[in-house]
Amino acid sequence: MQGMENPRTPSWAPATRLLWRTFALLIASLALALPAHALRIKEVAAVQGVRSNALTGYGLVVGLDGTGDQTTQMPYTTQAMNNYLQQMGISLPPGAAGQLQLKNVAAVLVTAQLPAFAQPGQLIDVNVSSIGNAKSLKGGTLITTPLRGADGEIYALAQGNLVVGGAGAAAGGSKVQINHLSAGRVPQGAQVERSVPTPLHDGDVITLGLNASDFQTARRVAQAINGKMGNGLATALDGRTVQVRAPSEPGARVAFLADIEELPLESSAPAAKVVINARTGSIVLNQAVTLGPCAIAHGNLSITITSRPVVSQPNPLSQGQTVVTEQTSIQINQEPGNVIQMPPSPQLSDVVRALNTLGATPQDLLAILQAIKAAGALNAELEVI
Repeated sequence: MQGMENPRTPSWAPATRLLWRTFALLIASLALALPAHALRIKEVAAVQGVRSNALTGYGLVVGLDGTGDQTTQMPYTTQAMNNYLQQMGISLPPGAAGQLQLKNVAAVLVTAQLPAFAQPGQLIDVNVSSIGNAKSLKGGTLITTPLRGADGEIYALAQGNLVVGGAGAAAGGSKVQINHLSAGRVPQGAQVERSVPTPLHDGDVITLGLNASDFQTARRVAQAINGKMGNGLATALDGRTVQVRAPSEPGARVAFLADIEELPLESSAPAAKVVINARTGSIVLNQAVTLGPCAIAHGNLSITITSRPVVSQPNPLSQGQTVVTEQTSIQINQEPGNVIQMPPSPQLSDVVRALNTLGATPQDLLAILQAIKAAGALNAELEVI
């Protein structure tokens, strides 16, 4: 009868339906709340060759309150400290370096991003991460650490007090910890020593690289530049590259790029895509996803394995031994699945409503969506992350 629930409907189905209804309402409300606006070229493209560079270095954090590396297990901490002392003019007796107990010192890796156009003397942030068995870096100070690029050259020097966003306490064998204590950050902790040349002022043209490969977007970027700055200046070379003729004078070229970045760009409809996180069961669909007619049968298969100990007691005076064994039982329960007809769904809200009728958990929907895509009824690209 109408209004009655199927007795075979799983107990988790109402919660799943509520989740999908909430998701559909959220998508609809966002579509009404967010005003439509044109993108700018700077939001979809960037000048090729103008980028940041990764820096890394090996260093020591000192001043810890007994939470550093256990140097008997971390010989590289002792060796690094011995090398540092030798640079300071302090030589330890032979064999004394291996006996150092430096619980207030931790070996760390220091990483940073050297921004484009960074000049000597400017300051950048650095991240510090323990590579040993240090319990905490809280309250420590990073001593001077050279930061090298991929070419092995030193581009910055890092030093400063760590900021660790966590806390912890231990007493009587109990331990409480909040957040992560083996990694920290030194704001403005590195000084740039060498700049990286960029090809911004080389040649008569500059190349814009799109953030995502799309021929339609590349053509529209070229059309926007030619329509505003002069016909024939920009040419779309492929789906990700737009070549632009620019002034040769540095000041004029910078002003030219500043004007180009602010040009409005008509946005096209995004490609239909379904993103699936196989680890957490999260599923995200964009507004371009549509669903063709199909029929789906879905059922659950559950396997339950239980075991209980069984004691075998020998008879008196039999000189036998008591033996403990396990008795294992396996139960297999397969719930029947009804064949459900999925109507065509031209809009995202219709797709969510159609999937909601399945009464499946997000984990089950991972397999269902892949099967619908294989059948040719899901008009979208599946991406598993």
